[in-house]
Amino acid sequence: MDFKLTDEQRLIRKAARDFATKELAPNAREWEETHTFSRAVFDKMGQLDFTGLYVPEEYGGTGVGRLTAALIFEELAKGCFATAVYMSVHNMVVSLIYQYGNEEQRERFVKPLAMGQKLGAYSLTEADAGSDAANLSCRAAKVDGGYLVNGTKLYVTSGGVADIYAVMVRTDESQKQKGISALALEKGTPGFSFGPFEAKMGLNATPCTELHFQDCFVPDTNLLGEEGKGFNMALGALNGGRIGIGACAVGLAQQAFDYALNYAQKRVQFGRPIISFQGLQFLVADLASEIEASRLMIYRAGSLMDLGEQCALEAAMGKRFATDMAMRVTTEAVQILGGYGYMKSYPVEMYMRFAKIAQIFEGTNQVQRIVIARELTKTKGGKRQDLY
Repeated sequence: MDFKLTDEQRLIRKAARDFATKELAPNAREWEETHTFSRAVFDKMGQLDFTGLYVPEEYGGTGVGRLTAALIFEELAKGCFATAVYMSVHNMVVSLIYQYGNEEQRERFVKPLAMGQKLGAYSLTEADAGSDAANLSCRAAKVDGGYLVNGTKLYVTSGGVADIYAVMVRTDESQKQKGISALALEKGTPGFSFGPFEAKMGLNATPCTELHFQDCFVPDTNLLGEEGKGFNMALGALNGGRIGIGACAVGLAQQAFDYALNYAQKRVQFGRPIISFQGLQFLVADLASEIEASRLMIYRAGSLMDLGEQCALEAAMGKRFATDMAMRVTTEAVQILGGYGYMKSYPVEMYMRFAKIAQIFEGTNQVQRIVIARELTKTKGGKRQDLY
């Protein structure tokens, strides 16, 4: 396999790295502490063409694909993990509407999203539908000309600040997975409101809210694809989302590792830098290797998706491995700094808090293991399929 990036990919990665260094990193701690979402930063990323990575130019995007997007998200995460996360989700929504929307919906929704004029959000989770995503109860009853939506959605990334929401709803009470459909809802629609911003352990620069629907009328023209296809659409979108979040986790881990390694080279104990002790040398060698392994897993999954290949296995493996790795690296970064690592005056405690959520959203890592095992044991004609 050729892992060499193209000249275009290198230029795009450099643009993302420069933006993260100049615009994100200097502000990340303040945004986190003050729970600030910067719309101005989103607007700037639109100008850099980071908001339509999976859709063609005719709909306002760049169509650079999943691998190049992974490069971008990794670099953004080194500057501000929260920003990288909502950009990954935004692009997932743009892709979903583009893939399943009709021409009118592409013009109405995809173009402004891809051009960075509007921000997208994805909504699947409910109180009784977390890992059991097919158990959702937010209902869309068919009425003349559209649907009447009632119910509540939870933990919506960019909730309250996003403009367009891809929402999974139940349109058929008699079926489980096949009773779920997808609707595009616009902020400001009567009957559509938001709960307060959630107080979270971290990721406070990205708002997270409940969505409330009370007799919210949504026209037929906002149905994405066909009725009853929403669950499969949601899972397909999550395959790509897992690659994006895995890339964010790699960037976060790299940021924490670089900080801890720099500290270890300067911190003197017993008359010498602590990096000179073999125990710490072995630790940083292992962490660096795990970061690189995660990076290659994410790049491979992204490359397969770009080729149109089935990649549920690789996406789940990459997300599971990369986010568990990020938790380990950030935790060890705190340990390397010792008492300083536990203090808010140093950033590694923030990185550790960020890493925890990466093991949970876009499907918990326990769910990823279920997906991996299912893919590994798939059979065709009574025999297990060869995966490679």
